[in-house]
Amino acid sequence: MPHSQKLQRTASEDIDQKLLNLLAENSRQTNQALSERLGLAPSTCLARIKALKESGVIKRFTIEVDPEAMGMPLQALVSVRLRPGARHLMNAFGKELRDLPEIKQFFVLGGADDFLIHITARNTEHIRQFVLEHLSSNPAVAGTQTNLVFEHGRGTTSGL
Repeated sequence: MPHSQKLQRTASEDIDQKLLNLLAENSRQTNQALSERLGLAPSTCLARIKALKESGVIKRFTIEVDPEAMGMPLQALVSVRLRPGARHLMNAFGKELRDLPEIKQFFVLGGADDFLIHITARNTEHIRQFVLEHLSSNPAVAGTQTNLVFEHGRGTTSGL
């Protein structure tokens, strides 16, 4: 694409991006505080939030729980490969993962691995037991690889 045809962000998109970044920082900020930080009228700020929710950009507001404060100071990423003949079990496997308290989040992948599971645990033995009981013992699982997480960070809400 020639340089002159690059897409330009509109002022509205810039405001939406800043608003999303502020909400990602703390979604419990008051509309008044958000509007002041953005230099907008409170009614305009509220209208932008409503439009972002209605368009599906904002799916929900959530909380982030500190695993360490809950007695789960260790985190790990576990890659899971399903057996070639078990690909039809991917949905069922994903549903099983949702109900496990150690699961912080998981991703269904395309590539060498089928799942990437982010877990929290009390200690390395807890991780070992989790992998043995819930993953390795599952007949659909061909293999796993576990990596300890030393630090976890988040990006901004870029994408607008």
